[in-house]
Amino acid sequence: MLSSTASAVDPDSPTRFVYHQHGELVWGSYTGDTVTEGRFVGRLSEATLAISFAHELIADHSVVRGDATSRVEEREGRIALIEEFAIDGAPHESVCLQV
Repeated sequence: MLSSTASAVDPDSPTRFVYHQHGELVWGSYTGDTVTEGRFVGRLSEATLAISFAHELIADHSVVRGDATSRVEEREGRIALIEEFAIDGAPHESVCLQV
């Protein structure tokens, strides 16, 4: 994760995502930064990835769940996901870049 309007991203320990894909089905996990453990599942349709997610926060062990939609782009030969999601009704955006 490069950036997020929902939280400050620690450049030394950013949230890292592992993606799997079979046809249009996409699933995976994530951990790091403010998250102890997270999971997601969704659908890739052309250049749009729609997922549902749930994760536990390090700070208070509360569980956050929601839905997100990402635009899939290419940046300097790598895949970038520009993700739009909401937390408590407030819109947010994050950017993830393939390593």
